[in-house]
This record gives sequence, structure tokens and C-alpha cells, in this order.
Amino acid sequence: MSASLTSTSPRWNPWKLGGLGWKELGHRLWIDSQKDEILGRAAQLAYYFLLALFPALLFLTALLGLFPLERVLPELMAYLRTVLPADALSLLQKYLDNVVTGTGSDILSLGLLGALWASSSGVTAIMESLNVVYGAEESRPFWKVRLVAALLTIGLAAFIIVSITLILYGERIGEWIADIVGLGWLFLLAWNVLQWPVAFALMLLALAIVYAVCPDVEHDWRWVTPGSVVAVVLWMGLSLGFKAYVDHFGNYNAAYGSIAGVIVLMLWLYLTGVVILLGGEINAQIERAAMALRSSPARSA
Repeated sequence: MSASLTSTSPRWNPWKLGGLGWKELGHRLWIDSQKDEILGRAAQLAYYFLLALFPALLFLTALLGLFPLERVLPELMAYLRTVLPADALSLLQKYLDNVVTGTGSDILSLGLLGALWASSSGVTAIMESLNVVYGAEESRPFWKVRLVAALLTIGLAAFIIVSITLILYGERIGEWIADIVGLGWLFLLAWNVLQWPVAFALMLLALAIVYAVCPDVEHDWRWVTPGSVVAVVLWMGLSLGFKAYVDHFGNYNAAYGSIAGVIVLMLWLYLTGVVILLGGEINAQIERAAMALRSSPARSA
């Protein structure tokens, strides 16, 4: 098969939407999203995410133990303040403060393994939900599922560390590299412009890995790209919009008092779950349509 046919035919190019129009794709997403109960499954994901979040933060903090966290934490909180509502951020900051002040060699032993096991439960919940989205039954043994979940958790933690490093210290890294290569302000300007696209690309790659590995199906990488792009863009937009709503219009403290931070965090995790499953639905619909075209040669490409 020629490269030009592969790049232009909806049978092989995921950006041709499997031959579906935008209206038809939207209709199928609406029908199958209800059939797969993605709103209810997103609520399940939010619950598992909340259970896994704090062990994941403990695990991530332990991995960052070689860095001066006391100096990193204020800068990290300043960045998170741009995407997280204040109530949810205060809850995370209190926990991280306690973890950082209590960090020691005990975390790096059995505590680290326990945190990895607990935090990987969020990934196993994603695996189960994406299997439903793709209409697949889990055939992998239990040990393999947990191993994949643990490896994904470690990989996602590495992506988060690299993204945080780029966001918090990108300018300083750019200055250091500019001094080495001798390109001065030109390289520094390019670095300051590119660090955000690089961070976005890392998020995109991390989510693409989730879509490629989590469901018990075999598919090429190309078929996970549309949903990954939509999910990352939609997640960023929803996070900023939800933060603006909570900070300026939603008075959760008056309604929920001291647990307002937990409620807001749960809502944000719920939106995150909806976005992840919606991206999976997009990938599944496009791939099914393309497979239907390939199995019906009489239909035009």
C-alpha cells in the first residue's frame, strides 16, 4: 500500500475520522457514551482517583526526594494556582507540606511500595473503564494488569516530574544551555517559547500511552491520537473554566464548610474522568468506522 493512500484514506488515516462526518461522529459519540455510561463511570474514576491521589503524591514526593522540595513547593503551588480552584489547592498544599516535612528514609522503603500499589489503583480503574468503551473483555491475568498499572504509574510520575521541571525551571535551564552552546539570547528566547509546547506534548504522549496500553485491544498508535489531542485540549479548557467558576461564582465554603476542598477536588477529578473516557470514545468510534471501511472493499475510500 502506498504512503499517499495511507495518508489520505479514511481507512488508514485517523484524522479522516474513519469516513465519518463531524455530525455523524457526534451522534455516535452521544449514543455510545450513554450506552457505556461514561458519566457514571467517570464518577467511579473520580472516587478511585481520590483514593489513589494522596498515595500517588507520596510516591511522587519520594521520587523527588533528591531535589530541594522546600524551595520547589512554593513555585509548584504558584503554577497549580493557575489551573486548580483555591479550595482544592489548599487541600493538596496541606498534604504536601506534611509529606515534605515528614520525608525520610522510611518513605523510600516499604512505604514507597505501598504508595505505588495504592496509586496504581487509579490506573486499573481507567483500564476497566476503557475496556467498556472499546467493547473489550479483560483477558490479561491479574498480575499482568497490576504490573501494567504499576509501570504506567511510574511512567506517568516521570512525565509529571519532567513537565514540572520544564515549567518551573525552564528559563533557568534555557540560560544554562544558552551559555554552553554560545547562542545567547536567541536560544533563550526559543527555549522560553518552546517549553510550553514541550510540556503540552508530554501530556499528549502520556495520555496516548494510556489509550494505547490500558484497554485490552490491539491497535496502532495512529488510532489513539485524535482522542488524545481532544482530551488534552478539553481538559485544559475545563480546568481553567472550572477554576474560574469556583473562584468567582461558586461559594462552596458556605455550602460545605470545612470539606469544601474535598468536594471541589472531587468535582475536578470527575471532570478529568469524563474527559479521559470521552477521548477513549472518540478513538474507539473512529477506529471502528475505519475497520468497517476496510472490511467493505466495495465502499469507496
